[in-house]
Amino acid sequence: MTLMARMRCGMVAVLVCAAGLQAGDRKDKPKPAGAQMVDSGSFGVFVKGQRVVTETFSVQQDNGVSIVKSQLKETGGSAGQKSSLQMTGSGELVRYEWSDGSGALVVTPNNEFLLEKITTASSSKPAEKPFLMPSTAVILDNNFFVHRQVLAWRYLATNCRTESGTQKCQQGALDFAVLVPQDQTSMSVRMELVGREKISIRGTERELLRLNLKGEAFNWALWVDDKDQFKLMRVLIADDNTEVVRD
Repeated sequence: MTLMARMRCGMVAVLVCAAGLQAGDRKDKPKPAGAQMVDSGSFGVFVKGQRVVTETFSVQQDNGVSIVKSQLKETGGSAGQKSSLQMTGSGELVRYEWSDGSGALVVTPNNEFLLEKITTASSSKPAEKPFLMPSTAVILDNNFFVHRQVLAWRYLATNCRTESGTQKCQQGALDFAVLVPQDQTSMSVRMELVGREKISIRGTERELLRLNLKGEAFNWALWVDDKDQFKLMRVLIADDNTEVVRD
């Protein structure tokens, strides 16, 4: 099975479906039980060259549900925000949770809406806010760069195909409906493939695929490794003097 076939299998559902790929490669091989790890690691967030936050994350699949977990830790501090994103095999939201020790929120589908419930230390019961959005809308919460990796996978699965064993990607832009739970707001973002670029990461030159991610008030550059399951390797937010690098 080609790398693009592996990518498309999982990213039609946004993520790599590891268990299904293994079963598909060998028909007589029994399907493994339990969760299958797709990706794990950490991102260092650097402002003006100084590490300020480390994001530790994991991406796995369990019984047809993709689970993306992340936790942020400030340099020299304790663990702070954490999130958990669950999606079905077709990319539909099952549940999103976020907390930071003083408050929490949950987003779940509710008919044609996404329903967000917000709990604070001073509230006796959660406040509710509905968004008229499909369950396939993208969760792109503040500060979690693994969510940007998931969006990149989704874009590439839609925009790339394999012809005669060769990967071909259109360089057109795609728009995505996005929910930012911490801001309690929805928006549209645009992702576009720029092409291959040679960049330096921790002093080593790498040739990676560059994607541009744009919104009404931001413009980010992302680089993914097409030789390693299109993992996110670097993010540059030039306007904020911020760089994010996979450790």
